[in-house]
Amino acid sequence: MHFSHWTDILIWVISLASILLMLFRPKGIAEYIWICLGALALVLARLLPLSDAAHAIYEGLDVYLFLTGMMILAELARHEGVFDWVADLAVRNSGGSPRRLFLLIYGAGTAVTVFLSNDATAVVLTPAVLTAVRRARVELKPYLLACAMIANAASFVLPIANPANLVVFGRSLPALGPWLHIFLLPSVLSIASTFVCLWLLSRKALQGQMNSIAEGAALTAEGRLALLGICVAAVVLLVCSGMGLQLGLPTCVTGVFALVLISFRNRGALKTVGKVVSWSVLPLVAGLFMIVAALNRAGMLRLMQSGLAWLSHVPDGYGRFISAGAIALVSNIMNNLPVGLAVGGALQRVHSASGLSHAALLGVDLGPNLSVTGSLATILWLIVLRRDDAEITAWEFLKTGMVVMPVSLVLSVLVLHA
Repeated sequence: MHFSHWTDILIWVISLASILLMLFRPKGIAEYIWICLGALALVLARLLPLSDAAHAIYEGLDVYLFLTGMMILAELARHEGVFDWVADLAVRNSGGSPRRLFLLIYGAGTAVTVFLSNDATAVVLTPAVLTAVRRARVELKPYLLACAMIANAASFVLPIANPANLVVFGRSLPALGPWLHIFLLPSVLSIASTFVCLWLLSRKALQGQMNSIAEGAALTAEGRLALLGICVAAVVLLVCSGMGLQLGLPTCVTGVFALVLISFRNRGALKTVGKVVSWSVLPLVAGLFMIVAALNRAGMLRLMQSGLAWLSHVPDGYGRFISAGAIALVSNIMNNLPVGLAVGGALQRVHSASGLSHAALLGVDLGPNLSVTGSLATILWLIVLRRDDAEITAWEFLKTGMVVMPVSLVLSVLVLHA
C-alpha cells in the first residue's frame, strides 16, 4: 500500500475519532474542544496543509457571522426580560392545559424556524420555552424536545430556514417560487408527522393540569428594542434570501446594532451579553469545516461522487429513498454541516438528477432528528440547556428520534417533486 493510502486512513481515523468524542463528550469535555483538537492534529501532522486549513476556515465566514448575530440577539432578549415576557404570555394563554401549552410552543417553534432559521429556534426560542415550562411546573422533556425536533422538521420550508440548505445547493439554489413548489408539501408532512409522533410519545406527560398563574411580566423599553431587533432580523433574512444575498453579515450587523442601541440605555448590557454568549460555537464550526477539507483530501468527495453517480442510474423512487436515508444516517455520525458541505460539492460535480439533490437535502435536514449532535442547531440547543441546568440525555433524544425521524423522512420523500 502506498504511503498516500496510509495517510488517507490516518485522516479518517483522526477525523472520525474527534467527531465521535464530540458526540459522547467523555468526562463532560465540551464538543468544541474535541473538534478543535482533531482539526489541530490534522494540521500539525501535515495531513491538512495550512493553506487548505485557512481556506476551510474562511469558507465558514458567513456561518460565523450569522451565528454571532443570532446569539447576540438571543442574549439581549434574555438580559432584557423578553423571555420572561414570552413565558408569561404562553402560560397565560394555555388555560391551565399542558396540551395547549405544547401546541403553542410547537407553533412558535415552527414560525421561528421558518422565518429566522433552525439555529434561531435553538438559541432564541429554547430559553423562553424553558422559562415557560418551569413556571408552569410541568415535565420539561416534551416541550424541550419539541424545540429541537421542530428546528429540523421545519428547516426546509424556506431556503433561510437552515443554513445547510444554502450549503447543499450553493449557487444553484432554486428561487423562492420553485423552492416552494418542490418542498412545501414535504415540509407540511414533516411538520405534521413530527407533531403527531411527539404528541403520542408525550401523551402521559401532557395530561392533567399545570400552573397557569401569570406573573404579569412586562416588557421594558430595552426589552421592546431587543424584541424589535429579532423581528428586524427576520425581515432582513427574508429580504436577503429573496435577493440571493448571503445572510451572515446582515444578521450580524442587526445583532450588533441592537446591542449598541440598548447599551446607550443600559450600560451593563454590553458587558453582560459579551460574557454569556456561547462563543465556543464559532471554533466548533471552524473545526468542522477543517475536518471536511481533510476528509475531502482523503477521498470523501470522490466516494460521495461515486455513490451519487450510481444512484442517478437507480430507478427514481428507489434512488431518492436510498439517497435520503443514507445521508440522514451519515449526518448523525458526522453532523449534518460537514455532510451538507460534502454532498453539495459532490452534487455540483455529478450533475445528478434534480430529484436526487432534493432527496439529499431532506436527508441533511431531517436526519439530525435521530441523534443529539446531528445538527449544529441541536448542539446549540444542548448548550442552551446545559447553561440553564436542564439537560436531555443522548439516550432520551435517541428514543424519541428513532420514531420521529424515519416517519417524517419517509413521508417527505414520498411526496417530493422532481
